[in-house]
Amino acid sequence: MKRILLLSAAVMGVCPLVKAQSVTYNHDDAKMNQITVMEIGSGGLTPALYYTVLHKSYQKSASSKNKLAFRTTAGLNLYAQVDDAEALDSALNKRAKIEALNVADRSGGVLDLAWVAESGKLNSKMADFERNIRRVLEVGGTANEQEHWKEYYNVYQCAIKAAQNAYMPNAQRKKEYLCIYADVARKNETLILYIVRLSNARKTSELLAATNNIESHKAQIVRNALSRWRDAGWSTYQQAWTGRINNRMK
Repeated sequence: MKRILLLSAAVMGVCPLVKAQSVTYNHDDAKMNQITVMEIGSGGLTPALYYTVLHKSYQKSASSKNKLAFRTTAGLNLYAQVDDAEALDSALNKRAKIEALNVADRSGGVLDLAWVAESGKLNSKMADFERNIRRVLEVGGTANEQEHWKEYYNVYQCAIKAAQNAYMPNAQRKKEYLCIYADVARKNETLILYIVRLSNARKTSELLAATNNIESHKAQIVRNALSRWRDAGWSTYQQAWTGRINNRMK
């Protein structure tokens, strides 16, 4: 019984395969002619009556509009595009080299040539400004006044870092450094004038305080003068009295 079932299953499985093989190899002239006309434009469409009645316009132009003609035209056009592609590739490579130089010029960091040229005098001016800020307390300024000037110093430090990290050409970066240097120089001059004013005010206060501490001797001077005046008057009176007595005795 099992053998019968196995044989039946095998026969049922093989039959579709045999049928598929026979269908695959069935030849259809109409389909072959249509594909041939579509691909290379040779042969004719069959059945002719069918195409004449239902697809007359397609029948007239099918051979001339075959795929081989389009493929050939496209291939010829591709040859013309090779030169254009090479020219475009060459232009893009040149532009890429230029942009690579631009990126290197604008990236800053170790390639910041503007900072190499201007860092010396800018750092020197910033050091002078910082030193003068420390002098504010020495000449009598308050902590709040010193903090006010420190904020300006921090602003300039931030501006320098922003210029160093900015994506810009070295020429523009140099202009930024020079502008910062000019601003620091002007602010430092203002700070120097402020320090001089504080110093003068402090010296004036010290002189006024010293003047107020001088002991006044006006009363003693008046008493001494009065005493001398009395002594002089008494001496004059005695001399006059003595002269009168002497005159009477004569």
